[in-house]
Amino acid sequence: MKTSDFFYDLPKELIAQTPVEPRDSSRLLLLDRKSGEIRHRHFYDIIDSLNEGDLLVANDSRVLPARIFGVKDTGATVEFLLLRQISGNRWETLCKPGKKAREGARFSFGDGLLTATVAEVCDDGNRIVDFDCDESFFAVLDKIGKMPLPPYITAELKDKERYQTVYSHELGSAAAPTAGLHFTEELMDSIRQKGVGIAYVTLHVGLGTFRPVKLRDTRRDRKADKRNKEKRRQSDSRGHHLLPHA
Repeated sequence: MKTSDFFYDLPKELIAQTPVEPRDSSRLLLLDRKSGEIRHRHFYDIIDSLNEGDLLVANDSRVLPARIFGVKDTGATVEFLLLRQISGNRWETLCKPGKKAREGARFSFGDGLLTATVAEVCDDGNRIVDFDCDESFFAVLDKIGKMPLPPYITAELKDKERYQTVYSHELGSAAAPTAGLHFTEELMDSIRQKGVGIAYVTLHVGLGTFRPVKLRDTRRDRKADKRNKEKRRQSDSRGHHLLPHA
């Protein structure tokens, strides 16, 4: 399978910069795999495609406000994207511009709420960074961090919760599992009332989601570094449909 098989034109003016409200009023395309029929619906209509006894599998990963901006003693500003917690306050990060984040470089964030030292420059260009703060690291991150929106979204996100699924629970993703953003609490309740089971897995989204696929043959690509920890809360679909979404 070639990456060129997936090429298509997407005009910038057709990329929504702000999310629709309510969440489940977004558009939904349904494809009948047997007949090839295509139907255009709204996301809240997804319940019509679910039957009693089906199992819906949802990713309960929660997005870190993982974009923070550090200032060096020289006054230079560097953007840090938190990718993975190694231990304690030591993180693997992506820095931009990287040339200003050499080993030993020190940074201050949020007017001193957080400081950091670059401990190591990895072979792939990522940085291992040691952070230090008086409060809980995640409490400080919630104050100063920004959501890692895709590069094609240029509008500022005013409500951080809008980039979380309504069932997000396990903190750890560097980007949202976007397919789940369209569910509302009310829609989830309606799905349960219909007799559809809901199971949760935790699949943290990592750096792979930001990197382009460079190989021409997708079967050889190794970019997908989504680090996952699966939690099986329900397992037996009893022969019914299993509907995973990320």
